[in-house]
This record gives sequence, structure tokens and C-alpha cells, in this order.
Amino acid sequence: MEKLFENLMWKSRLFILLAVVFGLIGSVILFIVASVDIYEVLSYTLNVYLNGLHPEDFHEVIVSKIIGAVDLYLIAIVMLIFAFGIYELFISKIEVAENKETGSNILAISSLDQLKDKIAKVIIMVLVVGFFQRVLHMKYTSALEMLYFALSIMVLAIGLYFLGKVGKK
Repeated sequence: MEKLFENLMWKSRLFILLAVVFGLIGSVILFIVASVDIYEVLSYTLNVYLNGLHPEDFHEVIVSKIIGAVDLYLIAIVMLIFAFGIYELFISKIEVAENKETGSNILAISSLDQLKDKIAKVIIMVLVVGFFQRVLHMKYTSALEMLYFALSIMVLAIGLYFLGKVGKK
């Protein structure tokens, strides 16, 4: 009875495949949506220049939309790292990824902490990109608001500096 229960318990880890498959699907969807957004920016830009238009907020709009697409790409990467990581941790090593000629070490995950660290770094980049996108639309009316803006950029830069130092000796 104990062997049967342990065998059943071990095989229950295969439910992780649901998270892997849907994580990959989510990643692909985000890559497609971000690419369509970039294509729409391209179409809009061509329309503006070919028709001799130049809206007042033209640069702000295209930069904001491209940054939004970059944000989606980064979230898609989080989903991809998550799917690869939990597959390698709970199901099996991906042999193709371990092959030095065809694989890349970036998706190799050997522990839950390593998976968490990789995902956290990409999520922080998503937050930085989101911050940058919000800053583009802000209007500054006083010197104090400009000071807050400068301080926020400084704190962000310091945080990114220390993030780069994590795990390095």
C-alpha cells in the first residue's frame, strides 16, 4: 500500500505539465501581441510620414507604444523562463538545452532559488520599463515635481546597480 501511494504521489508531479504547457502558450500569445503592437506602430509611423502628417504628440505616442511592446516581451520571457524552469525542476532535464552546440545556458535551471532569481530579475526589468512608460506621460509643473522625478531615477539606477551585483563576486 505504501509503495502504491508513493508511486501515485511521485506521478502527481506530472500535473506541473499543465503549468508548463499553459505557460508556453501564454508566452507565445504575449510575443504575438507585442509583435502586432510593434507592427501597428510601424503602420502608424509610415502613415504619418507618407501622408505628410505630424501630430503634436507623435513621438510620445510611438515611444510609449514601443515601450509597451517591450514590456509585453519581457513578461513573455518571464513566462518562458517559468515554464522551462518548472519543467526542469519537476519533470526532467531538457537534453537539447544541455547540448553546448544547440542549447543556451540561459534557460538552464537547477534549483528553485535559481528559478526565482531569474524570474525576479526579469520582473524588475518589467517594472523599470513600466515606470519609464508612465514617466513619458507625466507633466511637470513645479521644481519639486522635477526633484521627485530626479530622485526616483537615482533610486532606480542604484537599485539596478545592486541588482547587477547580486550573485557576482
